[in-house]
Amino acid sequence: MQRHSRDSIHDLTSHGISPEGKVHWNLGWEELHSTAVELGEAKLTSHGVLLATTGERTGRSPNDRFIVDEPGLAEEVWWGDVNKSTNPQTFEKLLVQVTDHLNKSPNLFVKDAYCGADSNHRMPVRLVSEKAWHAAFMHNMFVRASEKELSSHVPEFTILHAPELRVPPKEFGINSEVFVILALDRGLVIIGGTHYAGEIKKAIFTIMNHILPIEGLLPMHCSANTDGQNSALFFGLSGTGKTTLSADPNRALVGDDEHGWSDQGVFNFEGGCYAKLIGLSKHDEPAIYETTKIPGSILENVVLNADGTPDFDNGSLTQNTRGSYPINFIENRTDDSMAGHPKDVVFLTCDAFGVLPPLSRLTPDQAAYHFISGYTAKVAGTEIGVKEPQATFSTCFGAPFMPRHPSVYANLLSEKIQKHDAKCWLINTGWVAGGYGESSRIKIKWTRALLNSALRGDLDSVVFVDDERFGFSIPTTCEGVPDEILQPRQTWHDKVRYDNVANLLAQMFIENFEQYESECDPEVADSGPSPIFSS
Repeated sequence: MQRHSRDSIHDLTSHGISPEGKVHWNLGWEELHSTAVELGEAKLTSHGVLLATTGERTGRSPNDRFIVDEPGLAEEVWWGDVNKSTNPQTFEKLLVQVTDHLNKSPNLFVKDAYCGADSNHRMPVRLVSEKAWHAAFMHNMFVRASEKELSSHVPEFTILHAPELRVPPKEFGINSEVFVILALDRGLVIIGGTHYAGEIKKAIFTIMNHILPIEGLLPMHCSANTDGQNSALFFGLSGTGKTTLSADPNRALVGDDEHGWSDQGVFNFEGGCYAKLIGLSKHDEPAIYETTKIPGSILENVVLNADGTPDFDNGSLTQNTRGSYPINFIENRTDDSMAGHPKDVVFLTCDAFGVLPPLSRLTPDQAAYHFISGYTAKVAGTEIGVKEPQATFSTCFGAPFMPRHPSVYANLLSEKIQKHDAKCWLINTGWVAGGYGESSRIKIKWTRALLNSALRGDLDSVVFVDDERFGFSIPTTCEGVPDEILQPRQTWHDKVRYDNVANLLAQMFIENFEQYESECDPEVADSGPSPIFSS
């Protein structure tokens, strides 16, 4: 293990840290994994893959995430329920707690990396953590710096990560023992009280999503792939199939979660993937499945069988089981995590109400509307208290990570779609025939058939019909897919009930969009659904 040197102490002193214990600088994954096991942070599966559990917090803590409200970049933040503010005084008090805690840690693990595969737009970042496995997560998830780059690496943003720290919430003016606080102009993030690794990457994404629009670049919470000539973007919230559908054997993966769209094309923010593993199938998702057996991967909150193999159907710890792996574990990928301008933009939704078609075509204005809306649905069992399908709208399909007003991102997307003549699609990976509880989810093979037909241009010669209620166009046929599921109303035995549920969802769209309407072009606002009531 690498101990701290005089120079490295100076580097940490710039963050206000004067460590009493060992400092381990930029260890490789092998040493980080063995150290994590040695220190009791994690264990190995029968395949030699690192497995960590995160305790009570098995997902993001949106109510515990804040941005410091102070002059500078924070003046452009769209404050509200998602982007919650805290004052500089609270940040300073908690910063003292974090630095004191890290100073007393017997081990600190520092990992330097880049966010952004495009060297013209990348941001140097640093993680300082008390846990080896979180440093290993950072190693997987971001663009790894070469030895030469490490020698001159100066982070623009640093995360001080203290998962073991506990502070009394009332004393510090926070909601719980957990806090994630971003100080934009200080280039600093502090995280305390949570072991969930996703907070690390999402904090960095939030910063990139705030900075890039200043440069005219569009940051996107999406996956991307390419056939070598035409690339495609996939927007979708957790559980909609974003990672699954972008991992296609016939198309090279660019990235699975966050990208930028520049004047040259798209580029991945990350150097790895963070896949949801609950219900993972070797048959349906072979590429992702194989990564769970490769040493270097990290499994998070996955339950093991007696023989030490993962049980991907076991959600006893959480439905949000995760796998982190370097993107080079996916054989079919682009070498540089970059691609040309997208020819197809795909919005993914998991409609538990069962009224949206498996695939529909959108006009540019409709695309802007659905991008701003960011619709999907929660179903029973995924969250405490959810007994019936609940509509969820997450602006730009990534509201928790988009600090600016949604119109900023929507306008940039519209400009780029029109400039590069991209086709836009809405795909429902949820339910049709009666909705959740009345039917099963649409088969992945049908979704893939529809998607592949769209990307290949096979649907260009197919007759489309307009949906009077939602406005988009629906194909009448597609090879490999039963014609009857393309029109959801036809799959419902009770047509009157379908109309009532569809009208309900249409009204939800309308009510949700009211908060954005004043900042949008009239053409976009008029592209939403309209309930249809029989006379």
